[in-house]
Amino acid sequence: MRKHHPKNVRIKHQYLIYLEEAKRLSPTSADQIAAAIDLFDAVNGYKDFALFHPEQARKFKRHLDASINSKTGKQLSKATIYSRLMALKDFFRWLSDKPGYKSKFNYTDADYFNPSNNDGRIANASREKPVPTLEQIRRVLASMPSASDIEKRDRALFAFTILSGARDDAIASMLVKHVDLERRTVFHDARSVRTKNRKTITSTFFPVGDDIQKIVADWIAFLTKEKLFGPDDPLFPATQNGFNENKQFAPVGLSRKCWTNPGAIRRIFRRAFEGAGLPYYNPHLFRKTLGVLGQRVCKTHEELKAWSQNLAHENVLTTLTSYGAVASHRQAEIMNALAKADSAAANPFAGLDKTAIKALLLALQDAKD
Repeated sequence: MRKHHPKNVRIKHQYLIYLEEAKRLSPTSADQIAAAIDLFDAVNGYKDFALFHPEQARKFKRHLDASINSKTGKQLSKATIYSRLMALKDFFRWLSDKPGYKSKFNYTDADYFNPSNNDGRIANASREKPVPTLEQIRRVLASMPSASDIEKRDRALFAFTILSGARDDAIASMLVKHVDLERRTVFHDARSVRTKNRKTITSTFFPVGDDIQKIVADWIAFLTKEKLFGPDDPLFPATQNGFNENKQFAPVGLSRKCWTNPGAIRRIFRRAFEGAGLPYYNPHLFRKTLGVLGQRVCKTHEELKAWSQNLAHENVLTTLTSYGAVASHRQAEIMNALAKADSAAANPFAGLDKTAIKALLLALQDAKD
C-alpha cells in the first residue's frame, strides 16, 4: 500500500522552506503545519496534490469531525480542527499559482477547507482560564523543600518565574550573567536565550515582594560562591544523573549544562503544586498572574505601558486582552459595586433611616432660613 507520493513529498518540502524562510515561522510551528498536511495526504490516499478537488476538502473535514484525540479519548476540539483546516487552506492557496498546479485548480478552491461559521466562532472564542494568585504562589514556595542542591534550584526557579515574568523556554536557557541583582534586571539576550520570536530585551524584576527576590538572590550566591559557577554557566542547570551510593542510576546533583527544552521546568511546577495541595498551573500562567497584578497596581497609562514592555509586549493591548482579562467573579463584583455607587448618587438618602432623614431635612431648612 502506497505510503507517500514522491511529487507531494517534494512540494511539501518546498512549502516548509517557504514557511521558515519567507514567513519566518519557528520550526515548531512549521512542524505542526507539516503534520496537518501529512494527515490530509494520508486521508486522501496519497494522491497527487495536482489532482485536488473540493470534494477532497469536504472528505477531510468529515474525517476530522469523526477523529478521536488519542490522549483524551474524546473527539478533536473545534480549535484543533480549525487550525488543521486553516493550515490546509493556506497550503493550497500557496500551491494554486505554482507550475504544474495552477492549471489544475483555482485559488478559491482552497476556501472549501473553511469550517462552518458556528464552528469557527467556537474555535476562536476566548475562554476564561484559572490564574494562580500571589498568595497561592507564596504557599507553594513555603512548602517546597530546599535541603539538596536540586531542591534549592527548583525553589529558586519557581520564584524567578514570577519575579522575572520570563517564559519557561527562555529561563531554561538563561545564564548567570543575564541577571543583575544590583540593578534588578534580566537580560533576555536572543543570541543565547531562547526568547519568543528571538526578541532581545532587558526587563526589570516585577514588584512581587522582597521575600521572593531574596530566594533568587540566595540561589545565585549559592551558585557563584559555593558551586563556583561563572557568568557563562547556566542560571538553572540541568540535573546531573549518575550512580548514587546504592549504585542505582538516579539524580546526583547539578550539571553545568542548560536544559535543552522547558519540559523539566513544567514537571518541577507540577510536583511543586501537588506538594502544596493545589491544582497545577503551568509556568506560562505566571505571566497572566502578572498581567492581572499590573491592572491593579498601575495608576497611569505610562505605568501600564512600562509594565507591558516588561512582559516583552510591543502593544499594551496584548497585556490587557491576553494577560489581563478580568475574571468573571471579579467582573460581577465590579459591576455590582458600580450599581451601588450609581444608586447612592441618584438617591443621597439611601441607607438612612427615617429619623436621620428627618433631622437632615430640618437642618437644611434651618440653613435656608
